[in-house]
Amino acid sequence: MNQSLTPNQALEKIKGYCAYQERCHSDVINKLYSFGLNKNEVAEITAQLVSENYLNEQRFAIMFAGGKFRMKHWGKNKIIYELKQKQVSDYCIKKALTTIDFNEYETTFQKLAAQKLKTLKSEKNIFIKKKKLQTYLLSKGYESKEIYNLLNQLNK
Repeated sequence: MNQSLTPNQALEKIKGYCAYQERCHSDVINKLYSFGLNKNEVAEITAQLVSENYLNEQRFAIMFAGGKFRMKHWGKNKIIYELKQKQVSDYCIKKALTTIDFNEYETTFQKLAAQKLKTLKSEKNIFIKKKKLQTYLLSKGYESKEIYNLLNQLNK
């Protein structure tokens, strides 16, 4: 989609892109480069988007973390990984994680584990059952310590 836009055309187009949903800096910068702009133009437009509050990394991180947790039931590790992939700062990642309610997080973790255990009812070997549950919860991004504690409770 290599279009060549003037900086003014690109600015108007990217404002719409940012207004539609929260975006991270790296997505916006890549989009601006796809419009055929040079490094200085991209830097200038990015600075303007930040100053006009179209682009806010902390707001993006908070919305991203909350959305992925509520909608996809991702754990903190997966959220951290995805935000790092989007080159979000550690400060903004920490801020975003603090907005996830601890009790809601625990409840979601327990609910996911219970749902997965239901699908493993026919598995007679407790070790295979635990391994499958562990793999599932790790893939969802939950912390090893939480999973370990849960698996130990299954013995009792």
